[in-house]
Amino acid sequence: MSAPEKTVFELIVERAIPADIVFENDRVIAFRDIAPQAPVHLLVVPKSSEYRNVTELAAGDPALLAEVVAIAQQLADEYASGEYRLVFNTGSSVGQTVFHVHAHLLGGHLPEGSLA
Repeated sequence: MSAPEKTVFELIVERAIPADIVFENDRVIAFRDIAPQAPVHLLVVPKSSEYRNVTELAAGDPALLAEVVAIAQQLADEYASGEYRLVFNTGSSVGQTVFHVHAHLLGGHLPEGSLA
């Protein structure tokens, strides 16, 4: 049986594909989204690919989830005057395209008609 294909986030962590990285420590990496939906659109991603979505992360490693949220706040302070939305998509029908848990940090003026 062959190993599962690596996600784009695993390839970014390995530096196999480039990304505009804005934060990194031993457990989390953050980088600019390549198709931003707001003036500030960063992805905050645990380096471990063990968890596919935020529910799995919360059940399996709540400390890592707390770290992701704390890093999101730190980045929002730096890039978005401390004001932001933090979005976790869970499931393809709501827009999750990479099944490696990640948070979308959105800041700045949001487009007309977006969810408030």
